[in-house]
Amino acid sequence: MTALNPKDNSLPTGKAKADKYPIRALAILTASLLLISYVETMVLPGIPTIVKDLSTTTTIGSWITSIVLLVGAVVSSTFGKLGDLYGKKKMMLVALAFYTVGVSIAGFSTSIYFLLFARAIQGVGLAMLPLALAFLTDIFPKERLASAMGIIVGAGAISTSLGLVLGSYVIQDLGWRDAFHIAAILSVIVFVAVIAVIKRDVSRTKCKIDYVGALLLSLGIALVLIYTTEGSALGWFSLEELAFLIPGLSLIISFFYAETVVPEPLIRLDLLKIRNVLIANLIVLIAGITNFLLFFVAIEYLEVPAPYGLGFDVIRAGLTIAPGTISMLIMGPLVGRLVTRFGPKPTLAAGAGVEIVSFLLFIVKRGTAIDVSVNIIFGFIGLVTLLVPVVNMISLSLPKESISVGQGFNQTLKNIGSAVGPVLTTSILASFTVAVTKVIGGKSVIVATLPSATAFNVIFGVGIALAVLIIALSLTIKNDVFKKPKQDV
Repeated sequence: MTALNPKDNSLPTGKAKADKYPIRALAILTASLLLISYVETMVLPGIPTIVKDLSTTTTIGSWITSIVLLVGAVVSSTFGKLGDLYGKKKMMLVALAFYTVGVSIAGFSTSIYFLLFARAIQGVGLAMLPLALAFLTDIFPKERLASAMGIIVGAGAISTSLGLVLGSYVIQDLGWRDAFHIAAILSVIVFVAVIAVIKRDVSRTKCKIDYVGALLLSLGIALVLIYTTEGSALGWFSLEELAFLIPGLSLIISFFYAETVVPEPLIRLDLLKIRNVLIANLIVLIAGITNFLLFFVAIEYLEVPAPYGLGFDVIRAGLTIAPGTISMLIMGPLVGRLVTRFGPKPTLAAGAGVEIVSFLLFIVKRGTAIDVSVNIIFGFIGLVTLLVPVVNMISLSLPKESISVGQGFNQTLKNIGSAVGPVLTTSILASFTVAVTKVIGGKSVIVATLPSATAFNVIFGVGIALAVLIIALSLTIKNDVFKKPKQDV
């Protein structure tokens, strides 16, 4: 591999330096995304503790995750365009700076609303992912691209595992605030590493940013998610709920109409005319839902008191899920090779099939920690087998000048799906409950309201339906195969 353009500073000149730079860049880009994955996973087992400490409700607590994903959904496409305008390295640093500020102030939260504000700032950092994936297309040839992306997706399992296990220990022993303080220090280290290692890339185009479109999309999605969050409490068709749903859907419809008339749209809808791009975006939206649906419900089930769950503390819950994240680490690079050799169509169908196995196992056998660990392993293997082909399809199907925007849109949909996952899960859990009573002073008193077995089974059934839909979509794509792949990363 030689330098892409010796006349600019986008890559080092000279064969030896050019050969080493992609690996160094991949390592730093991976480290940046590992940081985000670690922090966002660390938060999950700590949500019940945060909800208790800040005296809030479970439904509001679900927004601790969803607000990050919602903001990330909105900014990803915008940052993709800004990356083309000002350079991907600059915009990666901007996104990482927002993330650093967000985690720094989150640890000082004294109310749930201040924490949600800090988490919203962190959401800007999620724009790192599409920018990093677009960067990879500049420094790796097509036959090595899937393996490079597989390394990034698979390596995310390392930080996911650390977030679950180490994060659980930190939250239990030091508190969730110190967990954010530690994350702030790590963010500064990664920020300096990006400055030192990643070379400047050259902006390609001059364009305008569709800020109105971004506002319409963000407000519309937020209102629909609030509707989903409060549905079980207020009534799905109550006037209060419809006051969220109808304006939310109207804003989303207005956004898509606006994108067809503005000269520089936030999302280029014409790119969706490319079959593989359209299907990749639909699949990643669904995969985002199944990802956080599985994660959220598994943690909830592990921590709910027996006999309705397993009654584990936060550390044991993290240790139970950790084997699944390790399976992602192992499978990520392997899936990259499978995509290169066999193409995305059979890989996607296989990934969805493995997810179906996971959800079925959760329905019929979840009575022990070993059962849950095995079920999670299948679920996470299925997830990584979906994500690697999708990001590879976007990079290979789009013209080079549109890859940043395309990856940004793809990440937007993934974040939307991921934001829907925990909110949908929380709503189902709140809709199917069982009252726990205790005799006090000769009277039966309700001391707790917990999710019932039906609630968990409904969620797993929804997961199966979504995975079947992914299989149907995967059968419609064009199967691009490299018959003689060159060396893997």
